[in-house]
Amino acid sequence: MPADQAEHLAEKSGRYRRLLDQAIAALEPAPDPETPMHPAASRLLAEGRAALLRGSAEGDDDAAALAWYSYGFGWLDAGVQAGLFRIIASREIFTV
Repeated sequence: MPADQAEHLAEKSGRYRRLLDQAIAALEPAPDPETPMHPAASRLLAEGRAALLRGSAEGDDDAAALAWYSYGFGWLDAGVQAGLFRIIASREIFTV
């Protein structure tokens, strides 16, 4: 891969890592804990956290890390659209 593309990929991977980290901190499950949908919201939030860890574990493989960060954010954003999360910060990063 040409150096300029590698630099762009590294920058984009870092940007998406920060986005996913910000998204995780900005959400909390919306359903009441006693309802059947609360575990679904908790599971999606756990999936976002797991994707952040997997992406971080990729080391120098920026393409794989970017894939994990995008995957994790996609699940969280879908959860927001489905009404599973309450947005407590950074509302502008989600599709609402």
